Amino acid sequence: MCFDSTSLRTYGATALFVLLWSGGAIFARLGLDHASPFAFLLLRFALAFTALVLIASHSGVWLPERGMRWATARAGLLMIGGYSICYMLALAKGITPGVLATVLGVQPILTLMLLERRASPLRLLGLLLALAGLATIVADSLLGSAMPLSGVAMALGALLCITSGTIAQKNLRQPPMRALPLQYGFCLLGSLLLLPSQQWQVRFEVGLIMPLLWMGLVISVGAQLLFYRLIQTGNLVNVTSLFYLVPVTTVLLDYLLLGNRLSVSALAGMAMILLGLTLVFRFAPTGSASDSN
Repeated sequence: MCFDSTSLRTYGATALFVLLWSGGAIFARLGLDHASPFAFLLLRFALAFTALVLIASHSGVWLPERGMRWATARAGLLMIGGYSICYMLALAKGITPGVLATVLGVQPILTLMLLERRASPLRLLGLLLALAGLATIVADSLLGSAMPLSGVAMALGALLCITSGTIAQKNLRQPPMRALPLQYGFCLLGSLLLLPSQQWQVRFEVGLIMPLLWMGLVISVGAQLLFYRLIQTGNLVNVTSLFYLVPVTTVLLDYLLLGNRLSVSALAGMAMILLGLTLVFRFAPTGSASDSN
């Protein structure tokens, strides 16, 4: 199979995004060893906002077009703010990075359900199989009593936030650098408003630096810019399908770096998700509703 330069750039961008995004759960979990969830989030948002403002000051692009600013802010509060809060709280409550990434890997299924009215039998079978895989993993976490119900609820909350936020962001059709500075500004403001009701604990140690830099710059700026460009230029269901690759990579990193292993039933659930998503995207119809969004 031959690839032209455009295809190579596209595949390179998607591969880089998956690799960067997969490490997010690992570094976020390491960051929680040195800071409480909201403290880490506030520092992350502050670092990302500062970096984005510096980039914007050189490019001269600061804000979305008039009439799009509140809609852009709302999409960011869902996709970045709500997602990040639920994400960090899920980890803080005991959800392992591998399980969290697997739950979030179901995002393309939710996107498909919301955007596509009709599906072929095999596509529907894939959808049901992947959802059954998610149920298997969640049930395994609960029955094993290693992960509390509140942590699973936060993981599902993160899934809903990033799914709805991604759809809202696609509909905005704003260049990434016109959206991200405003969105991170609102997320930082929201974190400051919620902070008095949350625990603040930070130990400024060497072990905090790498997780904070990774989440604040690599994920919040680098990977987020890549993701927004993919959303802007691609089919939304196909773009979100990248997330089914994230659990496999994260679970591998989770095992290599943190020593966490999934049980046999959880691994079976992951296999069901991957097989289901293979069917979902193998039998995707041409000219689906997702293409028009």
